[in-house]
Amino acid sequence: MGFGMGLGFGMEWDLGWDGMGWDFKWVAKYNNADEDLSKLINSQQNLQKIYFDNSDYYYLKSLKNSNCLNTLRIIIFHNIYLYNLEVNLFSEVFEQLNVLESVHILYCYPLDSTIIQLFNLTKPFKLKSLLMDQRSILQIEPLKLLLQKSGDYLENIGFETSMNNELKLQLLNLIKIYCFNIKFIDLNGFDNQNILPVFYLIKNIQRNLNYISINFAKINYQNFDRHVELSSFILRNLGQILPNRLEYLSLALKFNINDLEVFINNSQNIFIRKLLIKNIFYHTCENILPCIKNSIMREKRVTYLAIENNHVFSNSERNDLFDLKNEVEEFKLYGIQVTDYNNLYIKLHDFINELY
Repeated sequence: MGFGMGLGFGMEWDLGWDGMGWDFKWVAKYNNADEDLSKLINSQQNLQKIYFDNSDYYYLKSLKNSNCLNTLRIIIFHNIYLYNLEVNLFSEVFEQLNVLESVHILYCYPLDSTIIQLFNLTKPFKLKSLLMDQRSILQIEPLKLLLQKSGDYLENIGFETSMNNELKLQLLNLIKIYCFNIKFIDLNGFDNQNILPVFYLIKNIQRNLNYISINFAKINYQNFDRHVELSSFILRNLGQILPNRLEYLSLALKFNINDLEVFINNSQNIFIRKLLIKNIFYHTCENILPCIKNSIMREKRVTYLAIENNHVFSNSERNDLFDLKNEVEEFKLYGIQVTDYNNLYIKLHDFINELY
């Protein structure tokens, strides 16, 4: 992010050179914070991107009547507290922005009153990303209105484990109806009550879908058997509904060889550039590597591969394929680069900030 091109506003001061220019973060520590921020924004020429991080909604005021109304293209809101939002503030700010191309709402809360303000807009609200957790939304109706207005623009969607399952189920149905341009879907904390709607959604948005991350269950001693059943169901039914080509597929499940073979056979005509497997185990961990070698490696069906075995209740019982140097070299002979799992794993909010 270069000087005059982008700004980030958070809760600490940082100033650094990124190879192209100075990168700013602004600290809110004065009583005249609104005035200081407005001055900083107005000091920028050709400001195109703003990232609001871990702050309150009053930062929005700094955009009203600023000199970036004809240059600002991208706004990212991350973890913004929106309670008691000033009447019409959201709509007034966005009505003034003349060249805005994308808005990204990442774990902001609560969204209900903010969504209502958007319906005063005469301009399109180009919502490209929506990531939610248990704080984000209390009622489904405002979100339905938001997707009716902005669903055609939405490209990235994510649900955290903490969200209520019933709310997730309703959201899945709304996304299937209103959103046809999803590129990245990040699914966490689902269970066997709403797995089928997830599959219906993936099948429905195949055309543009390029990134899928699935981590389905809150695991504890009591529900581990159900997690095993759910993992088996996913592996036996996911392969046949995937797009023909994926940039990224991340699966955090309980793997066994039989289910993995079914998944591989069902997805044999699909190329996955980056494949990540987190094999979650409790007592014992099946060795799935021979199965991976016999099919995915020898058929060169991926470019990058990361595999991690992870004990469900112990971070110390973790092993990564990347640490097995002989195996890494063998995969390299087939043109496949084995990568450390954590390095290949995509955190969606970071991905959005880097992409836009």
